[in-house]
Amino acid sequence: MQRLLVLFFTLHISLFCFSQAQKTYTSSEILLQLKKLNVLGSVLYVAAHPDDENNPLLPYLTNEKLYRTAYLSLTRGDGGQNLIGEEQGVELGLIRTQELLAARKVDGAEQYFTRAYEFGFSKSADEALHIWDRDKILSDVVWVIRKYQPDVIIKRFPPDARAGHGHHAASAILADEAFIAAADPKRFPEQFKYGVKPWQAKRIMWNTFNFGSNNTTSEDQLKFDIGGYNSLLGKSYGEMGGEARTMHKSQGEGRPRNRGQSFQYFVTTGGDAAKNDLMDGIDISWKRISDGDAIQSMINNAISNYKTDQPELSVPALVKLHQSIKALPESSWRNKKLDEVQQLIEECSALYVEATSSQQSVVQGDSLRINFVVNERKNIPVTVKKITVENFDSTVSASLVANQNFAIAKTLAVADNKKISQPYWLEYPLVGGTFDVRDQMQIGKAENDPSFEATYIINIGGEDFTIKRPVQYRVIDPVKGDTYQPIPVLPKVELSYGKDNYLSVNNQSVTSTINLKSNSKTSLHNYNVEQTFSQNWIKKDKFIQYDVLPVLEKNIISTFTPQSKLINITEPVTAVAKNGKEIYDGYTRTISYDHIPTITYFPKAKANLVKLDIKIIGKKIGYIIGAGDKVPQALEAMGYDVTTLSEADITDDNLKQFDAIITGIRAYNIYEYLTDKNDILNRYVENGGNLIVQYLKSNQVGQKRVKVGPYPFGIDAGSRVTEEDAKVNFLLPGHPVLNYPNKITQKDFEGWVQERSTYQITQMDEHYQFPLSMNDKSDKESNGSLAIAKYGKGNFVYASLVFFRQLPAGIPGAYRLMANLIALGK
Repeated sequence: MQRLLVLFFTLHISLFCFSQAQKTYTSSEILLQLKKLNVLGSVLYVAAHPDDENNPLLPYLTNEKLYRTAYLSLTRGDGGQNLIGEEQGVELGLIRTQELLAARKVDGAEQYFTRAYEFGFSKSADEALHIWDRDKILSDVVWVIRKYQPDVIIKRFPPDARAGHGHHAASAILADEAFIAAADPKRFPEQFKYGVKPWQAKRIMWNTFNFGSNNTTSEDQLKFDIGGYNSLLGKSYGEMGGEARTMHKSQGEGRPRNRGQSFQYFVTTGGDAAKNDLMDGIDISWKRISDGDAIQSMINNAISNYKTDQPELSVPALVKLHQSIKALPESSWRNKKLDEVQQLIEECSALYVEATSSQQSVVQGDSLRINFVVNERKNIPVTVKKITVENFDSTVSASLVANQNFAIAKTLAVADNKKISQPYWLEYPLVGGTFDVRDQMQIGKAENDPSFEATYIINIGGEDFTIKRPVQYRVIDPVKGDTYQPIPVLPKVELSYGKDNYLSVNNQSVTSTINLKSNSKTSLHNYNVEQTFSQNWIKKDKFIQYDVLPVLEKNIISTFTPQSKLINITEPVTAVAKNGKEIYDGYTRTISYDHIPTITYFPKAKANLVKLDIKIIGKKIGYIIGAGDKVPQALEAMGYDVTTLSEADITDDNLKQFDAIITGIRAYNIYEYLTDKNDILNRYVENGGNLIVQYLKSNQVGQKRVKVGPYPFGIDAGSRVTEEDAKVNFLLPGHPVLNYPNKITQKDFEGWVQERSTYQITQMDEHYQFPLSMNDKSDKESNGSLAIAKYGKGNFVYASLVFFRQLPAGIPGAYRLMANLIALGK
């Protein structure tokens, strides 16, 4: 471990923003919420991933049946592919979490998660349960059930092979077990000290499905039509479902707004069987609560007296309703209905409350200027009595004038030890296949609480209400208009490596860069920077010198030389900055897309040192970017000259300059022009070129069938090798791809991550050769991971081997095999 001394002062970080303004409600939506006050029934829907939920069913349950409805996704979808950007792993999980929350804003349901990490496609529930630590995730499902207290639990999948995915089947197994365990006081009793009690749902059901060739529905099952039209919302549930599904943009899940009949089918798998309705035998009226009859009468009166053109006239009755519910004995439904009534009071009185700042972010130990605004837009008696945010506490007595802003601004001193805005499930490293969450009260939550939350005490119609609002960054964007975003708390100091992988090619020394900077406006400290790495490497340091001190930012340059004995190995190097008890070991990373809030999280300062013994033949690569593609950067690190190609670049004359053309994953499913220009690409191969196609998801692009390569082949979405350590067999040991210019051995398949191969070739033309075979333990041997065909003077390659995961992970064997593919025919 070596130390460097650096001096810091300040740095400001800019974040891209998109609007996340408060939702407003129409008069008809308020009426729907009034009707929902009379329904005390709840449903918990359980599946494995984001986009597993039944999108038309959730809005039906929420807005037609008026049940409290939630979706519990075991994972955050970390292991999938990304069609809108290059984020993978936990970053993709962050995106898909927010996509689920965006879908819930459409359908009105709630969202929960467990600690399970989505480690990629699994063919076995046993494998999933083993990797996840079965009891740990079972305890999470039990915890959510005990907190949420559903009357009915619905599974999306069966607990067997019909589920189509090991995670899917595992979600059903865990839901069935949790249905029983949640009611057993002997199971997970450590949860009871956090305020939950055993809970017995009435029944657990399976929402059967008809997925084309996999039809599990039957006319003897409970069924009902969810295709109806909601006049108060102006949409059918199929339309809402299409809108919600389309929020899963990273998965390419855009769907139509469907209209017309749509039947759903259900089978009871535990508890009392339902014959006519999901809620058979369950009292979902106020009678389930002691003294609830009077409450139901008050709600009925409020509904009958509601005037859609004057919602404010309902405020006095709603205030009295709130007081009456508050007087009931403590219970989950009492508390839920209190929140719903308060929300209605705010909506009917046209009360607008916000807390904003012009600062995009704030640093530990600095300050945050907050603007507090309250506007009562109707003539309802409203008085602002108190506003608090952390160490700011202001007692006021401001009676609001109709439709006039009450506004004050205060500067909040942010504590030195204020937690940075790291998503709670990423505070600690993964443990096996689960996130390490050490605060029980966080488990199940979809996201962190706001970094700062303003609490208002506001008197409405003679009753004091506590109203909370997140403190948000607000800016008027010239294109997007009034824009709101979360305000993250940043560390005083951050540091990061310039690359994910530093390649030492053929024993050459490699130079790494650590960018070290101060975010604080006020702090001036000396920091020791320490790097930790294997003894297999020798390191020397030097600084880039600056003319002016104190510096805002500094780059630390290190030279690493591998020990000569090393052969093709990848090892981590990490960095920390220390000042006494202050330790900083990461950097700020933001992810911005228009359909979700800006995401901020803090990865560790970490990179890979890769000792790579490799020869490359050919230099110029033409690359067509695919989905979530980091392969071009890896090719450049290997020493290739990479040119990104667009549609206009696909011409006979232009392609002649390239030693190989490589298409990114799913490129043929994204760009129709590749099908249209297949003849040009084939001529490139025929004249001696080398075309390498990374995996296709299907043989379709839009409404057209994909045309790819000189000879036909088919893709099977179910044909994949998910065990990253599956044995690889060399079927054609003399083939050039295994020998030139690098001799490929079994060692080149060591250390692979997540999976071997996906969407393999299955319908095989006789022109193709298959150098490799492999299989998961439960499957037969398959040879569709790599297909090579000679065509004219050149070669066509279909590679379902997951280079898109292995190259960014710094796997030496993947670099060497890719170099051989590029060198084919040379």
